[in-house]
Amino acid sequence: MSSRPDPEEIESALVGGEARYTREEAVRLSGAPPEFAARIWRALGFAARGEDTVAYTDSDVEALRTTSQLLADGLVDEEAAVRLARSMGQTMARLAEWQTSILTTLSHDPKQNPAEEHLGPLVGLAKQLLPDVENLLLHIWRRQLAASTARRLAVMESNEDAAPTYFPLVVGFADLVSFTTLSRELDEVDLAEVVESFEATATDIVASGGGRVVKTLGDEILYVANSARQAAEIALQLADGVKTHIEVPDVRVGIAYGPVLALLGDVFGTTVNRSSRLTSFARPGTVLVDESLAELLQGEETLQIVGVRPRHAHGLGQLQPYALRRNLDASGAPGS
Repeated sequence: MSSRPDPEEIESALVGGEARYTREEAVRLSGAPPEFAARIWRALGFAARGEDTVAYTDSDVEALRTTSQLLADGLVDEEAAVRLARSMGQTMARLAEWQTSILTTLSHDPKQNPAEEHLGPLVGLAKQLLPDVENLLLHIWRRQLAASTARRLAVMESNEDAAPTYFPLVVGFADLVSFTTLSRELDEVDLAEVVESFEATATDIVASGGGRVVKTLGDEILYVANSARQAAEIALQLADGVKTHIEVPDVRVGIAYGPVLALLGDVFGTTVNRSSRLTSFARPGTVLVDESLAELLQGEETLQIVGVRPRHAHGLGQLQPYALRRNLDASGAPGS
């Protein structure tokens, strides 16, 4: 029976090389200013190690050297470097947790790799996949960066008053109705399957509709879209499409249009709050939109926009919601 690997063996297998340096040695070899190196390490989300602890590899030294060189070349200032490090650290931490969860569900026979048996099945499998996953990760990041840049430029060009981090977007929330009740009825495994199925189906619908998922929160998904028509179609598919794919409670959706603050991969502001509040007002299986979005959607022959009872939203005042439906009479077929 293979022994369980300790943290040092895991780091050696996956990071690429054994720990050889203390923090002071790693910083000195990298040429990075000590305080800057400490800020970068914390921003990446790594635990602080003792001064005399040998815990840093050649790869760690190279990472610090690269970051320090960006600063020295004037490509970024210190605050920008720290923010970039934090964005990568938080994103990669969540990605690593997600991938570890997936890998633990895969069967792996250590006899297929006797030389790595002492690493354990999980670490052995991760090491096998590492080269291909690295290539995929770089390619996906480049594609996502290109798409993000194109979206931002499109927004800036179409809105003269837009600022780099403050501009108008359509924001949509969708959540599972009666999720609290469902969480009491199902055990942890079944509940996790429902949540994963909801997230997978919802993110597929958003991506295929030209939107972008900002974040998922178990029973809730937040997405954005540049186009009112795209956002509306995504909302309608979420309201009735998720139910046809998986056995889950009804989904309700709220969407709003207006300026948002785009920061750290998230969106903030009154428009986001308005969208969330509309979702809470929506009945199961329906979509509510705010007045600004309703105006943008006027003239869409395949859509029906019907005013419903005004509602008071704490912190937002009086809201005039509009029910969004497909206009079957206009085309005879939904979404055509």
